[in-house]
Formats: sequence, structure tokens, C-alpha cells
Amino acid sequence: MRIVTWTVRLAAFLLLLAFAAKNADPVTLRFFFDLAWQLPLVALLVAFFAAGVLCGLAAILGTVLRQRREIGRLRREAPERPAYAAPAGLQPPPAES
Repeated sequence: MRIVTWTVRLAAFLLLLAFAAKNADPVTLRFFFDLAWQLPLVALLVAFFAAGVLCGLAAILGTVLRQRREIGRLRREAPERPAYAAPAGLQPPPAES
């Protein structure tokens, strides 16, 4: 299975490397006030992909932190109990004498 995984990774890397080599032409990104950047297309694509990842992480950060606080609160409030406790309905009946 490891060989298949590494083969897929190598194929994806080579595909992306060929994509980057084919898209090395410079492009101009124009902003307001006559500000412009001239970069290779692949660098611009990677930069915008990274910016999208950062925006996604920032959007989910609040939810993750709130859930972690709630989990910590629930752990503090939970009564101490043994690692395994059988439910009341599954305990054997008392022995008859």
C-alpha cells in the first residue's frame, strides 16, 4: 500500500511541476491607483491558493476554539467514574441462596 501511495504522490508532483513549467509566462496584476505587480502565472496561482487556505483557517478558528473550551468545561464538570462501568440493565441478577 505504501508503494501505491508514493506512486500517486510522485505522479501528482510531476503533474504539478509540468503545470508550473508550462505556466511560467509573466502576467500583470493591476490594482487601484496604478499599482501593478508582474509575476509568473504559477506564482500568482500559488499565492492566491495560499491566501484562500489562510482565509479558510481563519474562518474555522472561532468554531474550533469554542468547541475546545466546551470540551474542557464538560471534562471538568463530569463526575469521576471508572473507565468501564456496565449499564444498570446489563448487570447480572443477584445470586439466589
